[in-house]
Amino acid sequence: MRLKSLEIKGFKSFADKTIVNFDDNITGIVGPNGCGKSNIVDSIRWVIGEQRISNLRSENLDSLVFNGSKTRSASGLAEVSLTFENTKNLLPTEFNTVRITRKFYKSGESEYRLNDVQCRLRDIQNLFMDTGISTDSYAIIALDMVDDLIRDKENSRRKMLEQAAGISIYKTRKKKLKPNWMLRNWI
Repeated sequence: MRLKSLEIKGFKSFADKTIVNFDDNITGIVGPNGCGKSNIVDSIRWVIGEQRISNLRSENLDSLVFNGSKTRSASGLAEVSLTFENTKNLLPTEFNTVRITRKFYKSGESEYRLNDVQCRLRDIQNLFMDTGISTDSYAIIALDMVDDLIRDKENSRRKMLEQAAGISIYKTRKKKLKPNWMLRNWI
């Protein structure tokens, strides 16, 4: 599985449709302060299902939509798409190319799409379940995460090593099963 492209339109500072193609040799995005690097990270986290607005460095969902400027009118829609190459079938689908999209309209409506078919957040989360890609994974490392790793804030080093070793998926499943197990023994 390889990330092929990121398409952003109307998300935060990206008023125009912007496409970032990730060729084989790209391992990171660099640039001067204020060019939108952090907004790119936020857009990736958002499209794969981030629900905590504070993790996207915003106050509310409306602030994710381009708000306009002196020379540009505001957008009514924030839309982000990720396209993955799935030739090794690491994603549980028969498609060789997988495209996930998240849209949020200023009217308050939102939607997820998987290969241009409307789906649920749960479908997106299940798609990436065993891949190590999630909103809290270390597959996408932002500057503040590097700081947390150095200071080992909230056991961040251990969490990263568990994700790399493939252990975190079992811990997540165990947490999901625990309340049901407790409920059955109590009844």
